[in-house]
Parts: sequence; C-alpha cells; structure tokens
Amino acid sequence: MAGTWRAIGRFTRMLRHTLQGLRLARNGFHDLDAASQQREVERWARGFLTEAGVALQVQGSPVAQGPVLLVANHQSWLDIPTLHAARHCRFVSKAEIARWPLVGALAQAAGTLFVQRSVRRDTQRTVQAMVEALRHGDVLTVFPEGTVGNGRDLLPFHGNMLQAAIDADVPVQPVAMTFVDARTGQASYVPCEATPDEAMLRSLWRTIATEHLVAVVRYGAPEKAEGRDRRTWARDLQQRIESLRRNQEAPHTPLPQTAPVPPVVADLAQ
Repeated sequence: MAGTWRAIGRFTRMLRHTLQGLRLARNGFHDLDAASQQREVERWARGFLTEAGVALQVQGSPVAQGPVLLVANHQSWLDIPTLHAARHCRFVSKAEIARWPLVGALAQAAGTLFVQRSVRRDTQRTVQAMVEALRHGDVLTVFPEGTVGNGRDLLPFHGNMLQAAIDADVPVQPVAMTFVDARTGQASYVPCEATPDEAMLRSLWRTIATEHLVAVVRYGAPEKAEGRDRRTWARDLQQRIESLRRNQEAPHTPLPQTAPVPPVVADLAQ
C-alpha cells in the first residue's frame, strides 16, 4: 500500500512538472538564447527525475561542447530525461513521438530531430539534417538499437545514423546507462520493460512506486571513425558500451565524486 501511495504522489508531481515544462515551451522558450534554452532543458529534466524519485549519478565527462554524436544504449522510458539531465543534447527520435500528448511538444521544444524510419528517403533526409547540425556545432544523441531493450542485454546496433558522424568528420562519444539500487549497488531493472509487449505505463507505475533508484550515466572516451564504415563502427561501439555497462572500461576523465559511488553492479559483471 505504501508503494501505491508513493506512486500516486509522484505521478501527480510528475504531471504537474510536465505541464509546467509545456507552458514554458509554448510561452517564451523560443525567445531565449541557445545557452539559456539548454539550461532550461537540463533544469527541467533534473526536476523530472526528482519528481519520479530517481537519483542521478554521472561517471566520466561528457565532451564539453559540440560537434559530437552521443551514442547510447536504450533501456527505458527514462533514458531521454536522464541524458538531458546529465548534459544538454538534441535527440534523433522516431517520428511517432512528435504526435504523443505532452511529450511530443516537449521533444520538439528541445530540438529533437524526427525520422520516419520506415521510409528510406526520410532516413537519408535525417542523416543529412544531422550532418548540418553537427557542422553547426550541435551535440546530437542517437539510440542505435532502434528500440527499447530489457536493460539486461544490448540489442544489435544499427549504423545508419553513424553515417552522419562519418560525413561530418566528428567524434562519437559512447554513453552507457544502467540503473542501480542505492541500498545494495546491485543492478535494478525496475524501469525497464520486462517484455517487448509490456505497456510503458505499467513500467512507469512500477518505477515511481520504487524507492532508492539511481540512474547511472557513464561517458566513455570519444573516438572518430578512423576509416571504419558505419556497420563496423556500430559493432565496435556496441562492444565499448557493453564494457562501460559492465564497468570493464573506465569512464572518460572521471569527475571528482561528491557522493559515495555504489559498488560495482555485480550481476552485470558476471
């Protein structure tokens, strides 16, 4: 029963926070300069995690400024606000998100590039738009798995969007996300969808009913293609992100810790 009341309270606060973000997106957000917009997006995302009862721990340093393409694993509905909270970036997402209630308007305000993945020509258009954004100095983020995984195993990485980094001649920074229980340091899969058919709302409710959840973001060292084609590069990046998830690769230029770091996630390392 305590978990139910906790979830009700958090859901109410999350909804209020989302509506506040939507109000800002529609009134005055586009009058802000780019730096102020980025700060507002980060601030909103951190507040969203707080209202959801999720702590954030960042390990390693994101690249200080663009152009750079962040490549991350995709494990839950919390991934986008988690990465926004860690550092501002523009996402490349499926076109359906633009039509989602509330979320679509927020995603558009945050500068999301939308792609109709079933249309080959639209994928090519999106890659070209990414190239232009990267040449402009932006920080873009893609989920090369193409869909949400179960948090335990990575799905095969697709290399289509990596072509933008190759064409723009910019680095890619691998980013690994995991969840841990702050009490034990053990991996938590509470926010992850148990099966591909599980409704996101069920995963959301399970998450906000849970205590002591920490979202961990680990930034790896950036790298360039160095002559690799996009498919080879995608396989190499998948291996690096897997190593980051299992704590087998040190994060990039670790920041001084201001709070105790949970122990190594045991069952991911096995």
